[in-house]
Amino acid sequence: MRTLDDIIPPSRRRETEPLSESSRGRKPEQGSEPPKFPFIMMIAVALVIATSVGILFYFSSSKVEVTPNTVSAAVQNSFTATKSSGSLPFEIITAQKIASQSIKGSGTKTVSSSASGTITIYNTQAKAQKLIANTRFATSAGLVFRIRAAVTVPSGTSSKPGSVTAKVYADQAGTSYNVDPTSFTIPGFAGTPLASQVYARSTTAMTGGASGSVPIVDTALEAQTRSALVAALAPDLLASIQAQIPSGYVLVPGASVTTYEESALAPSATTGQVDVKEQGTITAVIFPNAELATAIAASVTGIGYQGEPLTLSSADSLQLTAANGLPDVNASSFTFSLSGTASLIYSVDPTRIAAAIAGKTRSEAEVALTNYPEVKRAIILLRPFWRQSFPEDPASISVVTAASAY
Repeated sequence: MRTLDDIIPPSRRRETEPLSESSRGRKPEQGSEPPKFPFIMMIAVALVIATSVGILFYFSSSKVEVTPNTVSAAVQNSFTATKSSGSLPFEIITAQKIASQSIKGSGTKTVSSSASGTITIYNTQAKAQKLIANTRFATSAGLVFRIRAAVTVPSGTSSKPGSVTAKVYADQAGTSYNVDPTSFTIPGFAGTPLASQVYARSTTAMTGGASGSVPIVDTALEAQTRSALVAALAPDLLASIQAQIPSGYVLVPGASVTTYEESALAPSATTGQVDVKEQGTITAVIFPNAELATAIAASVTGIGYQGEPLTLSSADSLQLTAANGLPDVNASSFTFSLSGTASLIYSVDPTRIAAAIAGKTRSEAEVALTNYPEVKRAIILLRPFWRQSFPEDPASISVVTAASAY
């Protein structure tokens, strides 16, 4: 007889049933296998890390960006420059332009006038040379001009001749004597040592020579036209002389002079019109920027200058004054004064800076650079990020100024 205890509920019956032979021999399912070590993933990660480190080393760099030190100095001193040499050399440059305009003519008139102009007479003798009135001066083409008043040319040497300016007048009337700037000899000295010791040059054209019938215009209209031409020439001449300044040179305000010459009226291609022409010539004295900056810094007290290389950031705040005028093309020296404010920038020598920080740690380099007056501020860039010192070889260090850093 069964009792209630002998009856096993279905839910418990499954738990208590013994495993069958087939169940005992069954292999575990595939999803229940023990996990394997991810060798492939670890290798991939290691390759990524190695590649990244390699890239960091490949693009490693040691660089310092230097902001140059600047100083502003009040200047009120005299200086002497020498032609193309010395601690403060100078050069002379010239530009010339012609402006013309056609205006209505008022008829013609018969004229006969001689050209005239200014020459500079030079003397290389150890004694002064007197020249009487009407002394002749001849161009290489044989055109003769004369001085109308006696002059005395100071003594000089071959390297520094004495000189004096004088006005000369053509021996004959006509336009053929309206010659461009040229050299002159003195026919009266031909065959003597004086022929090479006393000579002359002009820096502007001879003008005013005319003969025969020439056009005429209203005087007021001509004067108005010439004034307009001069006003138009001024900026063109300045731009032209600026274009001639070599790299590394500077033109100081006051170191140039502009002259204007009236050309004779000429018939225009248009009937009833007359061409009015003005010729402008600008002559300038220029200095090497670095040499002028050095001379200025050396003349100013209180800025602690010790001979380091400098340049002028701008000469616009300076004014040059020459008591004896600007030098002529043969002058060997030039004395002048400068006034105003000089903006000086210390020049950064990359080789000097690289040598100062080679082999030093970041902090040591920062301290070392404070001893260099040309350095206002320095930004040190070391890559990779864990690198803390500069290479021992200065050639492996890049030094750039802040203006060219990128």
